[in-house]
Amino acid sequence: MKRAIAGILLLVGMGVAPALAWDGDHGLHRDIRRDEAKIAHDRRELRRDLYYGNYGAARHERRELRREYRDVNRDRRELDRDRY
Repeated sequence: MKRAIAGILLLVGMGVAPALAWDGDHGLHRDIRRDEAKIAHDRRELRRDLYYGNYGAARHERRELRREYRDVNRDRRELDRDRY
């Protein structure tokens, strides 16, 4: 009897879990905003590094910017794909 009740509760819990875990597009929007904030920060650092002639650090910032732009574009594509 206890096993039957535990099994039913487990099935109900498994059915409800995806509905609670789904947050719509809020997670993607949050990721895009955070990535855009990182881009703004990296662009400031890149300008500072170029101004002071620290070209090694500027190369590093360009790599970070490339990675962040790629991340934002991937999130935007996923957001557009989910709409249709």
